[in-house]
This record gives sequence, structure tokens and C-alpha cells, in this order.
Amino acid sequence: MLMLNRRQFSAASGLLLSAPAWAQFRVEISGVGATQVPIAVVKFRDEERTNQSVSGIVRADLERSGVFRNIDAPGALDETSHPTMSDWRARAADALVAGSVSRLADGRLDVRFKLWDVVKGSEIGGLSNPVDAADMRVAAHRVADYVYEKLTGEKGVFSTRIAYVTKGGGRFTLRVADADGEGGQVALNSPEPIISPAWSPDGRELAYVSFESQKAVIYTQDVASGKRRAIANYRGSNSAPAWSPDGQTLAVTLSRQGGSQLYLMGRNGDNVRRLTNSAAIDTEPTFSPDGRTIYFVSDRGGSPQVYRTAVAGGNAERVTFNGNYNISPAISPDGRTLAYVSREGNAFRLYTLDLASGAALALTDTADDESPSFAPNGRLIIYAARAQGRDVLMTTTLDGKIKARLVSTTADVREPVWGPYGR
Repeated sequence: MLMLNRRQFSAASGLLLSAPAWAQFRVEISGVGATQVPIAVVKFRDEERTNQSVSGIVRADLERSGVFRNIDAPGALDETSHPTMSDWRARAADALVAGSVSRLADGRLDVRFKLWDVVKGSEIGGLSNPVDAADMRVAAHRVADYVYEKLTGEKGVFSTRIAYVTKGGGRFTLRVADADGEGGQVALNSPEPIISPAWSPDGRELAYVSFESQKAVIYTQDVASGKRRAIANYRGSNSAPAWSPDGQTLAVTLSRQGGSQLYLMGRNGDNVRRLTNSAAIDTEPTFSPDGRTIYFVSDRGGSPQVYRTAVAGGNAERVTFNGNYNISPAISPDGRTLAYVSREGNAFRLYTLDLASGAALALTDTADDESPSFAPNGRLIIYAARAQGRDVLMTTTLDGKIKARLVSTTADVREPVWGPYGR
């Protein structure tokens, strides 16, 4: 019989709460990348007058990406300074960031900064970002995004959001937070399990499964307002929602006609169409970036493996062949890489598969990995793991060399999913 996420069917349900920030996370980064840009981020002038360390958030973001290595940055600089580049070259820094925080007449805080190329001795650029005091973390993440994009040529993901489920005190809570796990807001709170959260492509909605009515029902919920509705409440189980890239269709797993099979439906739950017709359990669908293909898990070959089939219908093709138990598929934004969880003995580990070559790579040496999800730039994967007796969130680079552990100070944390660009 097909076994999925071992915790999925013991989590979810619901009342919307307006609680502000919840758990505090600390980030523990391990590993060394092959090539990293040495960068100095100086403490922003007057940042101590706010409730956030802007420079500290920027440093943590850049280091967590695996692309940068932080250089000690003493002294007093801001965006108006003319740094002595020879001094920073002597510290082995290739890039330098400095800035300030000031209060505007309307009460907002203006986060200003500049980025310098120390090697060339030139200014790269900078920005001014006026924000409300409550959005200081977002402003800091935007600084990191700017630096990342200017120095790598790719968009940063630090100001994006994640969703995840916590379990603590006999309750399950769906939360939305910054990409580093901080700034969590409650989306749903329940004594019954909540599982399988999935972001809409525009980042405005979450789909998820709630057991609040003592059975699995699929809901969609507006993130900003909290308004939600059930879109799949058929006889049997309703599970594993996944959005199409255009946000107009969801792939789901329904057992309304017997065994668990894949169905497609409109974003409002209309126009339900059965996609797979097998005697096996077909579940955990996810769309390819072009919206033409669905990857899913099936035990039609005798054990759980990842397959794919055309959205238009047709025969399914097996994708994973290494190991006899592979689940939880996630596709990179460029469509080239599959992340999944593979069982090795009694251990469940995160893998990636190059879809062109078929080469599989183990990214972890832990024993209880779950729920991989790609960052929108495809450079990081967030997943759940168990460490020191706690359920925690982790991020890893695609080569597995640099990992960041988002350690919650309270509840166990599972089921992460990375949101899209935009906020």
C-alpha cells in the first residue's frame, strides 16, 4: 500500500486568528560552498533605534543562500560614505554594503543603503526603501535581494514568504512567514490536522487540507483577508491540492469513485475532471512549470514511485528508478530538476533528480526528511526534517553543501512550502 508523508494524516483544521508574530526562529548555517563571494555588511547607522537588526538580517540572508561568505565589518559607514577600498581589500572583501535607518516626517522609516565593488573600487548602486516600522524585516530582506541580484544576476528570494504547519499544545496551526521563518502570522488554527499547504502562483491564496469536520476537505483561503471556502468535500478523501501555473486549475487527489486518483478542477471547485484511471493509489500531484505535465506518486508498479502524465491525458511515464520508495515530488522553476524524498532502509532522505540525465543526488544524511519545496529562483530547497528530537525546517543549496536550520523555539514545524515572488 502506498505510504505518503508519515505525518500528513495526523494534522489540520479551523478558525482564523488575527494573532501577530508567533514563534522566534534562529538560523544555524552549516557547510562550505565551492565558491563564495566574500562580502562585508556594515552595521546600518541608527538601526539600533528600531526593533530589528537590518544588517544582521542581510548577513544571515546572504550567508543562507550559499553564495556569500560574511567578512567582519567594523567601523562606522553609511550610504553617504566614501569607503577606503584598500582597507576593505586588505580584509579580503570583494563587496561592501553600508546604509542607514532614518525616520521620515510621516512616521515611516527610510532604509537606505549602497553596494560597492571593492575589487574594482566602484559603486554598484543603492536604494531608498521607506516602510512602516512593522515592515522593517521586509525592508532588510529587500536589501539582501538587491545585493544578491546585482552580484549574481539572478533574483533574490529573501523577501518572499513561506507557509508551514506547526503542532504544539494539541493544536495545529497554518502559518505564513518570511522566507527565513521569522515574522510568522497565523492563517488557521485548529485542534484537528492541517496538511498539504500550497501557494497560488500570485501568492494571494493558499490551498490546504483540513480535518476540522473529521474528514479530509480541501480549502482555499485568501492570505490577506482570511476568507476561505471548501472547494472539494466529496465522499471519501479529498487531498493533495496543487495549483496550475496560471492559477486557474487545481490538481487534487479524490477517492469519491473508490481508490485515490488524480482529478483536475477549476479554482472554484468546478469542472471536475478525472485525470488518472488506475487500480493503484495515485496522489501528490504537482504541475510542471509550463502547465502541460503533472508529476505524481503512484504505487502502480508495486511500490511508491514518481510518475508523470500529460494534463491533456494519456499514459503515465515512470520518472524515479533509484530505490523502491520515492515520494513527495517537487519541480524546480526551470523544470529541469525533481526534488523528492527517498526511503533508504528506515531513513527518509531528500534527493534531487536531473530530469535530462537521470542522475540522482542525495542532499542530506538525516533520517526523516519531508515536503521539499523550491525557492522561486530555483537555487534553494526548503524541507522538513527531524533534529535533536524536534521537527524543524531546513533549507539547502541544490548541491547539498550549505544547509540552514530554522530552529523554532516552541512547536514542531512541518509541511513547508515556498511562496512565489511578489508581496
